[in-house]
Amino acid sequence: MSELHVTVLGAGLAGCEAALWLAGHGVKVTLYEQKPVRFSPAHKSANFAELICSNSLKAERLDSASGLLKAEMRQMGSSLLPAAEVARVAAGGALAVDRDVFSAEVTRRVEAEPNITVRREEVCTIDEASPILVATGPLTEGALAEKIAALTGSAEMHFYDAVAPIVTAESLDYEKVFAASRYGRGDDDYLNCPFNKAEYEAFYQALATAERAPLHDFDKGAENPSVAESASAPAKPAKDGGLTVYEGCMPIEVMAGRGADTMRYGPLRPVGLTDPRTGHRPWANIQLRAENKERTLYNIVGFQTNLKWGEQKRVFSMIPGLEHAEFVRYGVMHRNTFLDSPKVLTQALCLAAHPNVFFAGQITGFEGYMESAACGLLAARNIYARLMGVTLPPPPADTMCGALVRYITAENKNFQPMGANMGILPSLENRPRDKRERYQAVAERAVSSFSAWVAAQAEP
Repeated sequence: MSELHVTVLGAGLAGCEAALWLAGHGVKVTLYEQKPVRFSPAHKSANFAELICSNSLKAERLDSASGLLKAEMRQMGSSLLPAAEVARVAAGGALAVDRDVFSAEVTRRVEAEPNITVRREEVCTIDEASPILVATGPLTEGALAEKIAALTGSAEMHFYDAVAPIVTAESLDYEKVFAASRYGRGDDDYLNCPFNKAEYEAFYQALATAERAPLHDFDKGAENPSVAESASAPAKPAKDGGLTVYEGCMPIEVMAGRGADTMRYGPLRPVGLTDPRTGHRPWANIQLRAENKERTLYNIVGFQTNLKWGEQKRVFSMIPGLEHAEFVRYGVMHRNTFLDSPKVLTQALCLAAHPNVFFAGQITGFEGYMESAACGLLAARNIYARLMGVTLPPPPADTMCGALVRYITAENKNFQPMGANMGILPSLENRPRDKRERYQAVAERAVSSFSAWVAAQAEP
């Protein structure tokens, strides 16, 4: 057999996961990464698999959508999940990482793989002579974006991604902030900022009237922009102040504009918590999650925002315990791009009109960090099957990976990105009434089905 070779564009989570899997199966991979020659507006580090919006890779419980996705990734031989374990920080029932340690560990693994050749340069075209994987992420722009648009025959789609602020641990008021995870899950890994009714109402008024930042130059001109981060629920676009808002996650100020109690049923929900100062559940509550292993930095959970930086300092300092907080990063908002996948992608994650051109990651509509990595694994397996001269069937519809592939490739007039969620999986014939039992049963069915799918793809 002649030497097998694949080109991968982009060393984000999807590109690295795919490159490592292919290299581990004897394929020679040339991995192109434009950093540090050129940085996108959101990226700062020259390392691979850089996490931007959050350091959380979400829940690990099998009866959760994110936990099920991770279980399927492990069955496919994920390299990024072991890297995440190296960089893990405490986060209750979630897998959260020190983002710098995680990125460095992924970079180390890629550069240490003898079957991967890294090229630090910008790529402006796509060579279809042999299989190529485009995993350049949702900030793909310039000549490469124009080439993709030409190949797909469709205009680019845009939405906006909002990032949450980070504060220092030493600047918090621990007379007000208390450590606890909801319902006692985990080891009190979150810090909580409890509001009484008067504090919340004052905060809401300030937030709802705060001044927002203008869009950056590279964001201007996009049609129907929407706001998004990683989401675990189906996308439901809705107009809000001129933006088409992605309901899975939105700037906190947009949420506040929808009503005084909207946040109290979202990221400020107080359920499962007791304020030790009062012995009662808070009126509202904000959680802080550790950004690094040393717990010197904390992310304000659910507070992605596009407020002006001065307004962020003024309004977020009204949060109990954050009156004197030191902000080491303010929230920002930037443009993202994704394919109209239902029109152009097959279930093998290649272009229907150009079968040697594969896509993976958030540019496909797989929304979220782990979803992006899982998409990289799926694309790698499809590319390998192509190299072997066989056809790889998609994962079963009752698995999380299979459901996501079907979602992004099924006919959809109003296509929006989708993250892992139990709602896209088929129902059980005999559904338990208890939601936790039902999700556990759905997850166990998926794991079994996915295991059979993986086993059936014996290498030729």
